[in-house]
Amino acid sequence: MTALTLSTAAAPGLRADAIVIGVVKGANGPSVAPGAEAVDKAYDGRLAGVLETLGASGAEGEVTKLPAPSGFKAPVVVAVGLGAEPEKDAGFEPEALRRAAGAAARALAGAKKAAFALPLAEAADAGVVAEGVLLGAYSFDAYKESAKETKDAKAKANGKAPLAEAALLGGKPRDKAYKAALERAAAVAEELNRARDLVNTPPNDLDPEAFAAVAQAAAKEHGIKVQVLDEKALTKGGYGGILGVGAGSASGPRLVKLSYTSPKAKKSLAFVGKGITYDSGGISLKPAGHNETMKCDMAGAAAVFAAVVAAARLGLEVNVTGWLALAENMPSGSATRPGDVLRMYSGKTVEVLNTDAEGRLVLADALWAASQDKPDAIIDVATLTGAMMLALGSRTYGIMANDDAFRSAVHEAAEESGEPAWPMPLPEHLRKGMDSPTADIANMGERMGGGLVAGLFLREFVGEGITWAHLDIAGPAFNEGGPFGYTPKGGTGTAVRTLVRVAERVALGDLG
Repeated sequence: MTALTLSTAAAPGLRADAIVIGVVKGANGPSVAPGAEAVDKAYDGRLAGVLETLGASGAEGEVTKLPAPSGFKAPVVVAVGLGAEPEKDAGFEPEALRRAAGAAARALAGAKKAAFALPLAEAADAGVVAEGVLLGAYSFDAYKESAKETKDAKAKANGKAPLAEAALLGGKPRDKAYKAALERAAAVAEELNRARDLVNTPPNDLDPEAFAAVAQAAAKEHGIKVQVLDEKALTKGGYGGILGVGAGSASGPRLVKLSYTSPKAKKSLAFVGKGITYDSGGISLKPAGHNETMKCDMAGAAAVFAAVVAAARLGLEVNVTGWLALAENMPSGSATRPGDVLRMYSGKTVEVLNTDAEGRLVLADALWAASQDKPDAIIDVATLTGAMMLALGSRTYGIMANDDAFRSAVHEAAEESGEPAWPMPLPEHLRKGMDSPTADIANMGERMGGGLVAGLFLREFVGEGITWAHLDIAGPAFNEGGPFGYTPKGGTGTAVRTLVRVAERVALGDLG
């Protein structure tokens, strides 16, 4: 990852490839944001006018490059838009700083060092900027052949290597709060980027067994207890949902349990992730044009895995257990058929009406397994339904829960983390559509409101009296468009920051 430092150096004398400054969009044109006073002074106070002449407006994510003034050791100034000017004494929104830092880091691919002279009013701002830099500088080039040939491999593979080092000007290197903010940013961003790597890895190299091996290695490194249930153990335990989904694949399913414990913990959380390492739809085969990105159907499990490791690295005073429900959904002579009935780990039977509604089946077993530990709350994360994408688009995920206050608290954690999310209901009248004449419940219900129907199905497998929330991240988990802000094309790592923030708030005792 990009190396981070805090610096009290003045921008003119700092040796770097570029100086990054913020630009604000005002009613009368762009203005230079706090933090860049020395740079503006070197332009005789006319930097805003120069930027406007170059077409800059200060709009969010806008990047403008211009030669540095005479006397600067850095040759280039990179001006990045922060969006609308904040109200007096209000300060900049964390997400505006995060996105600006990410956009600048992307624009500086190929540079060895950049100095970020963005507004840092307090330690939290330094953490936000650091996070934006680390997430924006992300690249995935493991499968570029030239990446194995020379020291400058990434430059050959992707055109330019990621930004190597970022110095945050205005930071306080000896201040404990500033150092802690950078350490948190590094831990969260590194694990989030690991989740991105997993999502981007092609399914021929990331089957359930391989994913479990990655989790085992990380658990060993960070002192996390890990348990992996293979086909034999799943069969003995009666995990009919996971086994049913994985029945058609040559790669057997797995259920991975990751347990981070803190000696000071007073609360416990369970995170459950859908980990379909490739989703063909099974016998209910997906139509052409819908298969190409289905390596991302394990993004929920990747997010859960990353969040548990991040919680361990941060030493949060809360017990966090992660459940990765891993399977590959393939059609074959042994695959589950529409009309089959599966007996789930909970003992309930499910009539499978559509094998492409498989995520809820593996989650159902994992939710019931998580419930046996009686945690204070469970949150599941899944790329579950196309219906949620139709409802909320490609950048916002839906939140459902069996407790309105908890749903609101998770939504607040998402907003604090900069992850767009929206609370969704669980209308009771939709439950009837899943009634089955053959089994306890069917895995499909009414077509309209399909994302909510899926949430109602999952609720059936949460232990009695346990607070639960469901995050349907189908839209934002994989970015098929161009990069923006700190978000790359491909896997995004959505929900990692929300889960970490929930864990932090529970550790502090302010999540109810």
